[in-house]
Amino acid sequence: MKIAQDPTPFHHDYRLLDFPRVVADLGYEHIQLTPHRDLIPFFRHPKADDALVRAFKKACDDAGVGIASVLPVQRWSGPDEVAREAAVRNWKRIVQITVDLGVSVIGTEFSGRPERSEESEAAFYKSMEELLPIIEREGIDVLIDPHPDDFVEDGLEAIRVIRGLNSPNVGMVFVACHSYHMGHPMREIMREAGDLIRLVHVADTMDHHRSHGLRYISNPPGNTARVHQHLKIGDGDLDWDDFFGGLGEIGFYDRPGTVMCNSVFAEDETAGDMARFQLATMQNYIAKHHAG
Repeated sequence: MKIAQDPTPFHHDYRLLDFPRVVADLGYEHIQLTPHRDLIPFFRHPKADDALVRAFKKACDDAGVGIASVLPVQRWSGPDEVAREAAVRNWKRIVQITVDLGVSVIGTEFSGRPERSEESEAAFYKSMEELLPIIEREGIDVLIDPHPDDFVEDGLEAIRVIRGLNSPNVGMVFVACHSYHMGHPMREIMREAGDLIRLVHVADTMDHHRSHGLRYISNPPGNTARVHQHLKIGDGDLDWDDFFGGLGEIGFYDRPGTVMCNSVFAEDETAGDMARFQLATMQNYIAKHHAG
């Protein structure tokens, strides 16, 4: 298992090519590449040419940092056909960049629209008809998170959608701070997914179901806004012994190619201290719950 840092908290203070050095200085041996305007922006075509890709790979090599995974977000499940076709084109370049970086793991989101879930699911499978042969040919694992406000948010239903692709190259991202939107206890989803879970994001969140649904109030009443946070471990309501214990139960720590990523986005003012705290805390929980 690799432990990686998501550089999102440092996007505003450092250039893209500085990220590997920043991550190394924080004590991490791996980085997860999430959307960045100079590399792979949210929803748009990648902006990196081959020269920038080579430069970033060299920066990682110079810093002694590996790239654990690439995390794009595209509208590949969008019910709008023009946007879906554009997303498929974008995905082809994303796969090429991933291969050129020497990375074999892509984490992403289902996307689509929950109020048009049937159309979005059909769009997802249509996109994968074109992309899956490329993904399998390149030997990449594509791991998908049922993100709040995606066409599938329920954790068990996400497993069914992934299994429907019938490909060993597609699995699941388990994002701890999305778990209150997944509809089932963490351990139940982990047990059902098993080896499909190959990438996890570690961040805390508040349980928006508490206080009979009145913990958060948004107006107008009855709107469909989704609420979650990406907080430091201990700043929210998640049961971290349950999370790390569940990963130990399904053998996550011992499987080759699995990635655990620090995914805190609420501490930019103290991002360095936060990242060091997260690394030490993750290592402590792993030591506690790793039976190997």
